[in-house]
Amino acid sequence: ARRRRAVSPPCPVACVSQVTVRDALNQALDEELERDERVFLLGEEVAQYDGAYKISRGLWKKYGDKRVIDTPISEMGFTGIAVGAAMAGLRPVCEFMTFNFSMQAIDQVINSAAKTCYMSAGSIAVPIVFRGPNGASAGVAAQHSQCFAAWYGHCPGLKVVSPWSSEDAKGLLKASIRDDNPVVMLENELLYGVPFEMSEQAQSKDFIVPIGKAKIERQGTHITLVSHSRPVGHCLEAAAVLAKEGVECEVINLRTIRPMDIEAVEASVVKTNHLVTVEGGWPQFGVGAEICARIMEGSAFNYLDAPAVRVTGADVPMPYAKILEDNCIPQVKDIIFAVKKALNI
Repeated sequence: ARRRRAVSPPCPVACVSQVTVRDALNQALDEELERDERVFLLGEEVAQYDGAYKISRGLWKKYGDKRVIDTPISEMGFTGIAVGAAMAGLRPVCEFMTFNFSMQAIDQVINSAAKTCYMSAGSIAVPIVFRGPNGASAGVAAQHSQCFAAWYGHCPGLKVVSPWSSEDAKGLLKASIRDDNPVVMLENELLYGVPFEMSEQAQSKDFIVPIGKAKIERQGTHITLVSHSRPVGHCLEAAAVLAKEGVECEVINLRTIRPMDIEAVEASVVKTNHLVTVEGGWPQFGVGAEICARIMEGSAFNYLDAPAVRVTGADVPMPYAKILEDNCIPQVKDIIFAVKKALNI
């Protein structure tokens, strides 16, 4: 009898595969280094060690010393070099081992990179990306656990992006490298090893996520949850729990802190009449505070049926003890509590 040959089923319209955030960032860097010879990566341990978080794995061997550069432990120095290189026509990607260390170089980021295009009347562009992990990791205590979204989002001249998924990470990094303005890309260390589904389109070399466009991760009708970075996942978990109780949450992944897609938030609030913001940063002058102010100042305020509620990190330096750390970072239960408070249920 003739054996029947096994035929694999046809691929659906959008083939999806699981890709970690780490690998998505590595893909983006690889593709942009290959696409444009002006792009180079520099930072501590990015070359021979393959990166402190293995984001740049394999790139030094592929592109060599001139394109992937190990630097001394001197953020102010190598950030200044990168900013100067951008002014001279290159397109540096400057990695901070964590954004807490960017405070050593904040003069270069703000006074040199962010303000030069304005102060030169548009004649000097500074196409540079500052990237690295941001916000609380695990067990690294007060000096290594700040979220810098509000810090850098405060400053005109910068664009600030904050990815959640692998698709966000790849698309935003590619868009940031191609942008002619300085971009601060706030990643999250705890997301690096997390796999997300990525479509065939998202894995193509032409894929970018436009800077300044939020994404609705879950449609809903009762309340709007707005978040960025790792707390987006917490919002989706909370929405799944609340759906079992008949509450349908609309979850918005901001993706960009500056310029903020407030139109997407307004459109959702007009539909749901309720708003909760969720972030890992401190409450005072935070991203959630800015969203609430913008909603109050705009036409969507007339559609709110209850005051907006903010869920934030605790207003203290991050403790080291795990149980205290957990209580300082927004959890799913905190989001559920805030939703029920806003809906008065």
